[in-house]
Amino acid sequence: MKIAIVTGGTSGIGLGVAKMLSQKGYYVICTTIEEQCAIEGLEICHCDQSKREDTHAFIDYVKSKYGTVDCLVCNAGVTIRRKFTETTDADWDTMMEVAVNSHYIMVREFSTMMPAGSRILFTGSQMGLNPHATVLAYGVTKAAVHALVKNLVKEFEGTGTTVNAIVPGFVETPWQKEKPEEIKQNIYRKTAIHRFATVDEIVMAYKFCLENPFVNGSLIEVNGGYSYK
Repeated sequence: MKIAIVTGGTSGIGLGVAKMLSQKGYYVICTTIEEQCAIEGLEICHCDQSKREDTHAFIDYVKSKYGTVDCLVCNAGVTIRRKFTETTDADWDTMMEVAVNSHYIMVREFSTMMPAGSRILFTGSQMGLNPHATVLAYGVTKAAVHALVKNLVKEFEGTGTTVNAIVPGFVETPWQKEKPEEIKQNIYRKTAIHRFATVDEIVMAYKFCLENPFVNGSLIEVNGGYSYK
């Protein structure tokens, strides 16, 4: 059986991707920061990726129990909403550690366990392509994720293993439900389809990259025709 890992795989896009992989026959391991979490058909591992020791402990666990990693979905991320001048060093470090550092380490450590033709998928963001004044640090972490995808392609050259990022715009996840209606309507007006994406619509892009062996080093934008201007 093929093994897939989905970081941040117990809610939102990550959960949607995890379920899709399970339906395709993968045995799916998800990381989460929740202390107690059970989802039928998925193996859930507590791992706070803002803590380097947790990341290495998770890697050691996977190496000790499984022989291969056939698909790695680097989805976990964190947003700490503060103004630029109020964002602390610790805030910056936390966001970079989760989205960039922990995933770089996982790809590096799992690479020797990946058979030819494996899949590595990252969750990018429209905020990594266009400026977003309210969470500068988050946008920078996602821009770094996009650059990591482009550079990792060379590391897997000739193996048939592909590295891609899905770059969503605004998606109807539990986190977005907290947005005031006025802000939602403003975003809708900037999106040609006049709504947020559903999780299923974003997951379809991951499935495309999973199934198409020629898509490599790509940033797949799924934003409904969004313009930040």
